[in-house]
Amino acid sequence: MTSEFIGHVSNREGSDIVPPQGPVIDKDYILRHARAAEGAGIDRLLIGAFSTWPDNNQIAAHVFSHTSRIGALLAHRTGFMAPTLAARQLATLDQFSDGRLWVHIITGGSDADQQRDGDFLDHDRRYERTDEYLTVLKKVWENEAPFDHEGEFYKFKGAFSQVKPVHGTRIPISFGGSSEAAFKVAGKHADIYALWGEPLDGVRETIGKVREAAAPFGRADDIRFTLAFRIVVAETEDKAWERADAILERVKSVARPGGNGEKLPSNVGSLRLREAATRGKVLDKRLWTEVAAASGAGGNSTALVGTPDQVAEAILDYYDAGVSNFLMRGFYPTEDTVAYGRDVAPPVKAGIAARQARAVAAE
Repeated sequence: MTSEFIGHVSNREGSDIVPPQGPVIDKDYILRHARAAEGAGIDRLLIGAFSTWPDNNQIAAHVFSHTSRIGALLAHRTGFMAPTLAARQLATLDQFSDGRLWVHIITGGSDADQQRDGDFLDHDRRYERTDEYLTVLKKVWENEAPFDHEGEFYKFKGAFSQVKPVHGTRIPISFGGSSEAAFKVAGKHADIYALWGEPLDGVRETIGKVREAAAPFGRADDIRFTLAFRIVVAETEDKAWERADAILERVKSVARPGGNGEKLPSNVGSLRLREAATRGKVLDKRLWTEVAAASGAGGNSTALVGTPDQVAEAILDYYDAGVSNFLMRGFYPTEDTVAYGRDVAPPVKAGIAARQARAVAAE
């Protein structure tokens, strides 16, 4: 299976330990970061979405217009526009990027963040709406003639789009969420399922649940998986842990557990990371959980710590468990992204190639 190495870019520089700096939309930083990631061999960049952030569609357009190869994993929150409009908007962006777009569907893990934009549906109802939203979205991309639709959340008459995705009838759909409601929708619609950096046993469990949910649709073997994590790397393991300790102290000094209006994030993914953190400081070979515990695990907050080769070895364990794509968000955004593409990705790629060669030889 093909693997991608994914970084992250935001509207300005900042992280758990780097205070936001520069203008709210820092065009120069976005381009410096995107070009550095592209030069380091990163395949695409996640561009997130929250109710208080700038429009990430336009950030993606800015990145695409000033790069030649790197793709985007564009977070897209369902329920805030008609799926017919979203289909045209995303297909247009895909055309301008020459097919470099993936869309990452966010149904909404925080009631407070949803309500800032006027969405007061509860958790499970949001996933029911996302199911219908994606049904319409894909139909707009696929249909060569106008169609009508009447469902629980949307009604359209004569829906049609002149613009279609570059590669046939689909922009790859990535999907997030760790609840049973999320598994159900992902099994029906997702091309790629994204999960945070849990221990290997949790990753295997989630992969099994998603494939089980996809089986009734004949898609159990079609879904690929993305793991999101952080890295702390140095030339020796001791130096990597010294760096990790410094990062943790910085996180503790600035962290406000929660975010998005919650004392602690209540989404299932965050709950699972906090539960994993109770099992130990380091799980499996080198999955570091202390930042997740200190920050409340409001995002991908576990990290792999060690030398580049040691971190690569841990990533390959996830590959063996069924993960094909690896998303890294840096504590030091550009520095960590370059290190990931330059130092960590090559031994991972070599390990994957060796595994694939052995598999072919065994056939």
